[in-house]
Amino acid sequence: MSDGRAALVTGAASGIGRAIAGRLVGDGFRVLAVDVDPDPTGPGDHWEADLTTPEGNLASVAEARDRYGRLDVVVANAGFQHVAPVQDFPPERWQALIALMLTSPFLLAHHAWDALSDSGQGRFIAIASVHGLVASPFKAGYISAKHGLLGLVKVLALEGAPHGIAATAVCPGYVRTPLVEDQLDDQARAHGISRERVLEEVILEPHAVKRMVEPSEVAEMVALLTGPMGDAFTGAPVVMDMGWSAR
Repeated sequence: MSDGRAALVTGAASGIGRAIAGRLVGDGFRVLAVDVDPDPTGPGDHWEADLTTPEGNLASVAEARDRYGRLDVVVANAGFQHVAPVQDFPPERWQALIALMLTSPFLLAHHAWDALSDSGQGRFIAIASVHGLVASPFKAGYISAKHGLLGLVKVLALEGAPHGIAATAVCPGYVRTPLVEDQLDDQARAHGISRERVLEEVILEPHAVKRMVEPSEVAEMVALLTGPMGDAFTGAPVVMDMGWSAR
């Protein structure tokens, strides 16, 4: 059990973030469930914020600290995808991807650092994707952000160790989420093939085990990392990619 510890989870309205928020609530955490479009039926205390802005990140951390009097865990999960060849990739979409999936985690860590240090068992957990380790075509913004996020986690781990803060990047393969479901149509257009062929030939092709990761499986790993075992994983990518990166 968490003994009243508090967590902030971003992108908490659906998919991986919702599963993580639900698991942490079940473990006794008080959870600020942050999303640009919160779902009032979801787990945790709902907080609306645009994390592509500095103000949204500052306000989210401040709300968690004010509401709970402490902040022990930050889970930087919020993200989106844009699929297009480099020459057609809109620069404004690049900027938004970097802002949400690289700058926001930095700002969350920056604003939460003192609270995580005071916790004595502070945890910064980034949902980074196997695309933090490998690349795929037509995803320049997403993959650049996720590769950068792994570098940020390494720095946080080194700086956090003297303060009892562990920082870890969870790197799943394709997870059964609305974001991935939306990609089926985007990838079908990009590759010029059917949605069914995208699932078989693009989404599951790199997986040695031919299924998607479930959000609950990612949430289970996050729950482990919030406990005493989390120290052992600091600075590391925890890969849950169904054998993708073994190739």
